[in-house]
Amino acid sequence: MSSTNRGYDRHVADYYVTPQKPIKEFLSLFLYDEDIARPDRIKWLDPCCGVDKDNYPSYMTVIKREFEPREIVGIDIRPDAVCDYNMDFLTYNPKEEDKPDIIISNPPFYLAKQFIEHALEIVNEGGYVIMLLRLNFFGSQDRKEFFDSNMPKYCYIHHKRINFIPNSIKEQLKAEGKKVPSGDSIEYAHFVWQKGYSENYTKTLVI
Repeated sequence: MSSTNRGYDRHVADYYVTPQKPIKEFLSLFLYDEDIARPDRIKWLDPCCGVDKDNYPSYMTVIKREFEPREIVGIDIRPDAVCDYNMDFLTYNPKEEDKPDIIISNPPFYLAKQFIEHALEIVNEGGYVIMLLRLNFFGSQDRKEFFDSNMPKYCYIHHKRINFIPNSIKEQLKAEGKKVPSGDSIEYAHFVWQKGYSENYTKTLVI
């Protein structure tokens, strides 16, 4: 998901690479805020991990490297994705013993609400659903009813606009003498839902 005015062809299936640095910055703060001292005991799931022969799965790479998780599963609908399950996440229904504690991803924006709703259904009780979304995800009349009953617990706003352009594309643009966009065109945030959270407000942090 990205809204950059890039000056190059959009990636098939609206797939863009999420940089690893903002993921690490966010997770380090989130795990501290929630006092999760043993992330290595957590079962993680990335429902659209976005890995192919040219790109590493951003969330899975950071989580494996920094937090040594108990288990991490990657799903992607694209047939060329190198992941645990090549399938539509919206049809994924794990057995009770396989349910994740944290579901985290950068979903296609046009399917974000469906991803969140399904993730909240299948995550363990008290578990977390974390999605990287445009900050204006809050501002929709169509999603007002959703937020009335599904208020996120946290919203971590990235003060620096995230650049989703892969390095290979940056080098290609430079070689062609074209301008390389410095970042995306709008602000992004990691939205955090917790299953069972019932307050009508969101704690907002700028990171």
